[in-house]
Amino acid sequence: MMLPNWRTLPILAFLCCTPAAVQAHAILLESQPAAGNSVAAGHVDIRLRFNSRIDAARSRLTLSRPDHRQAVLPAQGDSAGNVLTAAADLAPGAWSLRWQVLAIDGHITRGDVPFTVTGN
Repeated sequence: MMLPNWRTLPILAFLCCTPAAVQAHAILLESQPAAGNSVAAGHVDIRLRFNSRIDAARSRLTLSRPDHRQAVLPAQGDSAGNVLTAAADLAPGAWSLRWQVLAIDGHITRGDVPFTVTGN
């Protein structure tokens, strides 16, 4: 029977104890507006919170309008590094927010948040 190399045990212990979140992709935890919800027409604040830090400068938010035209929104990150914010003036109809973020693990994740804008 072969005994383990004692010099490798600290490395193995470190790898076993490393949190899985370090290796996780950015997952959307909550959004404003929330998927499937309605908001009033006019100025709408957009906020997306993720489970890990993201690179806001390399992330992208795109709004799909009721007529299916698209508009890229300038997104801003927060000091915690896991939130993207934007704002837009929206008319009534079915909208969708497509997000694409670069997580600190180097992976890009994408998703959509469909929502409805109601008349005033």
